Amino acid sequence: MSLTEDFLNPDEEKEVVHAISLAEKNTSGEIRVHIEAHTEKPPLERAKEVFHQLGMDKTEAKNGVLFYVGVKDHSFAIIGDKGIDDLVEEDFWDCTKDVVIEHFKNKQFKTGLVEGILRAGDRLKKYFPYQDDDANELSNEISKG
Repeated sequence: MSLTEDFLNPDEEKEVVHAISLAEKNTSGEIRVHIEAHTEKPPLERAKEVFHQLGMDKTEAKNGVLFYVGVKDHSFAIIGDKGIDDLVEEDFWDCTKDVVIEHFKNKQFKTGLVEGILRAGDRLKKYFPYQDDDANELSNEISKG
């Protein structure tokens, strides 16, 4: 098995995907998780590349959020699209990132992602509340590289 497959087992992946579904019931924001083994690039730079590769910059409200994990590199980043960045304070993602990293330090990877995703959905509802006619614009499945 590869590093990305070992990071979360299939049941844990289902729980993360379920957390994305729950979080997106609070917000019109679109949340994705990407896990890859290694990159030579800094995590924020790589997260931006993945964000565009996954088409997350194509959402109508520009409100996509990516949780990026580099398994071998022990790296993590959260980035939001322009629609979010234009509205929120500069340190908007810091408390969410801190929750995730604290769990990661204790090797509680699934718990870190689930709590971070749910927090992101809760925080985004102020700026991008869920609407009855919201369409799920992006897959909730975890992408791997």
